[in-house]
Amino acid sequence: MAVVLVFLDEALSIIKRAIRSIIDRTPKHLLREIILVDDNSSNEDLKGDLDIYVKSIQEQNPGLRIGRVRHGEQLGLASSRISGWRAATADVVALLDAHIEVHEMWAEPLLTQIKLDRTVVVSPVFDRVNYYDLAVVNYHASAHAFDWALWCMYESFRPEWYKLNDPSMPGKSPSVMGILAADRKFLGEIGALDEGMQVYGGENVELGIRVWTCGGSIEVVPCSKIAHIERAHKPYMPDLVPAMKRNALRVAEVWMDEYKHNVNLAWRMPFKDHGIDIGDVSERKKLRKRLKCKPFKWYLENVYPQLDPLDDLVASGEMKHMDTNLCIDFGHPPWNTPIADTCQPYGGQYTYYRGSGELYIGRIKSHKYNENRCLVDMGEATHIPGLYQW
Repeated sequence: MAVVLVFLDEALSIIKRAIRSIIDRTPKHLLREIILVDDNSSNEDLKGDLDIYVKSIQEQNPGLRIGRVRHGEQLGLASSRISGWRAATADVVALLDAHIEVHEMWAEPLLTQIKLDRTVVVSPVFDRVNYYDLAVVNYHASAHAFDWALWCMYESFRPEWYKLNDPSMPGKSPSVMGILAADRKFLGEIGALDEGMQVYGGENVELGIRVWTCGGSIEVVPCSKIAHIERAHKPYMPDLVPAMKRNALRVAEVWMDEYKHNVNLAWRMPFKDHGIDIGDVSERKKLRKRLKCKPFKWYLENVYPQLDPLDDLVASGEMKHMDTNLCIDFGHPPWNTPIADTCQPYGGQYTYYRGSGELYIGRIKSHKYNENRCLVDMGEATHIPGLYQW
């Protein structure tokens, strides 16, 4: 196994803890190499001091290769992980953040699943470690998923997993949060990660859709656990929204077919001429065609049926009174009495009309199990329409 640790201006102590935990808690015959990928850090102690530490580790573990990759400029998370994948030589590669510590027996369950099926991409369960006191908060196993804006979220496993009544069994997952292990060659065969992604965000959803539709699958493995140290802030930029929006549009253009406009809806952007440069996607489209990947409709029906396809949406936008600058608004808490208010572009004034005749006020939800606020005439004496969960 090759373990790739990606970092940007990480504390040296955190990187040392990650390396030490991997060495101490991975059987020596399973761990071939650790690849450190520095995405152009500015911290001085990640240069000479880290070099000294790596040299001491290699002296203590002569059979272990520790590879180093340093970017001359910041390339972002997806490109950094690709750099680590390219530098690896082992049959299986684990792509991890540098701010982690692995639990005992973390590697064996992941390797077992990949040995059974080289086309499966697996993820451990990662507990949260508070950055302010390093206390561990245990997380239960859950599927990794997303909404139409492509923000990551946890999701329940499919009903068949719960019917097994065995919480140690791997569960199928629509996506992957980013920390993963895979057969190194298989990952290359399906296109690794999209190097056209910028900074951070969306690359994991793109990988999840691609794996499922192009011949593989994704599993979360409960018996493998990693402690993930949360960060007070993301190192690349204070606001990830611009990068997330741009990357989400890129994923939609390549993989989502007739459903790609749902990403525009989620971000409140025009379907055409949104003014955001998503980069050249021609090679990714060629990859999809070459791999004979299934359509996104298949993914929605067979992998992630909880995601609402919104395929009966007739219209969306603000509902404005023709003679005034007033728009329908979902009002005040508890948000069940609609009002007319000065038109302004915020969530409470978004409206969506569906082919079923339902009119939703406020942001439409991405998932079938979530309820929207539907404009309803309850037929009461007041004749005042209300907003009710529907």
